[in-house]
Amino acid sequence: MGLNLSKGNMYDFITHTWNTIKGECFHDCSYCYMKRWGKLKPVRFDEKELKTDLGNGNFIFVGSSCDMFAENIPDEWIKKTLKHMEKFDSKYLLQTKNPQRVLDYIDACVITDKCIVCTTIESDMFYPEIMKSSPQPMQRSIAMQELSEVIDTYVTIEPILDFNLEHMVTMIKRCNPKQVNIGADSGRNNLIEPTKEKVLELVSELQKFTIVHNKSNLQRLL
Repeated sequence: MGLNLSKGNMYDFITHTWNTIKGECFHDCSYCYMKRWGKLKPVRFDEKELKTDLGNGNFIFVGSSCDMFAENIPDEWIKKTLKHMEKFDSKYLLQTKNPQRVLDYIDACVITDKCIVCTTIESDMFYPEIMKSSPQPMQRSIAMQELSEVIDTYVTIEPILDFNLEHMVTMIKRCNPKQVNIGADSGRNNLIEPTKEKVLELVSELQKFTIVHNKSNLQRLL
């Protein structure tokens, strides 16, 4: 409960994580790190979290344990979370596999320039047995292009899955990301992963138009 110090395999530029929405994520991705604790409770809103002091000068990953913008999350829960964030002078990372829904809150001026919107694009291809109920990567890319016109965007490629280089680069570039974070599977999920050579080639191509941040867990593939 409350504001948690960033630790483990989290982004090293993030100082804290904070979750008002808890429980089983609608997207149900096969590799989700939350699954290591077994069957999760149904999704719920924790009102007690609205008493959390988010401080000043922090960089907080909001919704790190459950996608806050998944289709099954009530609008009221999202608005309560965003309203509480506005009380503090910190910076927020909003990461979602459903960036299309974020556009609703941009239009309503609920999401401000304190926020960076990030989406996960594991591959340019859709792997249904892995990505489950997540929107297709192309849908995420198109929504992020629209978002990037009004707010800063990041893309995270984690866990990186095998991809078609040219199409992957085009898809990421469409998002106009200020930064791309790349990481590998930290569990033992038997994913379809790219070769070292493909990863290095992807990094090289992305560095032509954005900052690339390699997470420590990517080293396993390199």
